[in-house]
Amino acid sequence: MSSDTTRTFGGSEHELGALTRELEELHHDVGMPAMGEAMTEIRATSRRTFLIGAGAAVAGGAALAAVGSGALPALAGASTRRLSAVDAAAFPPAGLSGDLAVAAVAASLENLAVFAYSSGLSAATAGKLGAVPPAVATFATAAKGQHQQHADAWNAVLKSHGKSAVTVTNPALTPTVRADFAKVTDIAGLAELAVMLETIAAQTYQAETAKLQSKAAIGLSSSIQPVEMQHIAILYYVLGKYPGAQTMSGTPLAFNPTSQAV
Repeated sequence: MSSDTTRTFGGSEHELGALTRELEELHHDVGMPAMGEAMTEIRATSRRTFLIGAGAAVAGGAALAAVGSGALPALAGASTRRLSAVDAAAFPPAGLSGDLAVAAVAASLENLAVFAYSSGLSAATAGKLGAVPPAVATFATAAKGQHQQHADAWNAVLKSHGKSAVTVTNPALTPTVRADFAKVTDIAGLAELAVMLETIAAQTYQAETAKLQSKAAIGLSSSIQPVEMQHIAILYYVLGKYPGAQTMSGTPLAFNPTSQAV
């Protein structure tokens, strides 16, 4: 969502800094150990366990294709050269089914989040978003790093089962992001785009976790989804909707629906 008038961050840098530190501490103390336990189990899980996974195999890609057809807030900033040109109809890649297909979709979503935060930081550095408080950049850097760790974890799942890592951004969502990429001119517009991407990821994890077959994959997905929700909560603070934040549709943030993942 763009605006003729630059909208600035109206919160407290001190509080945003505290929220970011808490995010990092929880990720280090809770999220990373949980991911580590899941990865240890995944390495010991048989290849067949992943390949017989549920309907999440193709459903993940199809659901995201439906989401990708909707309107998204815009993202301003750097070049789109790193955005994927992969055909959404051919994703997840051939040869992946069950939990491995879900891993591929999850990795592509995380890659897209990394791209979005990287591009936002580049746009801010180039002065394209108006005044950007250091605390906002610190949060964006932290969120970007966590998304990269999530992508690395899902790609480790794929590689541990003899499959190639997914290095592209999600092809269902990428065309919309590319089309709207240059429309945002301020921090609020960038935060709205980030909320949308984080919401799609969080709701997809919530919907797909119930369909996963491997206990290890369920553990990994369950360790990542709460982090996406934390990102959303902080982004709502950046948008001046904290505490008691609601989603763009008016649903209380605490009630994470799955309408954007189905």
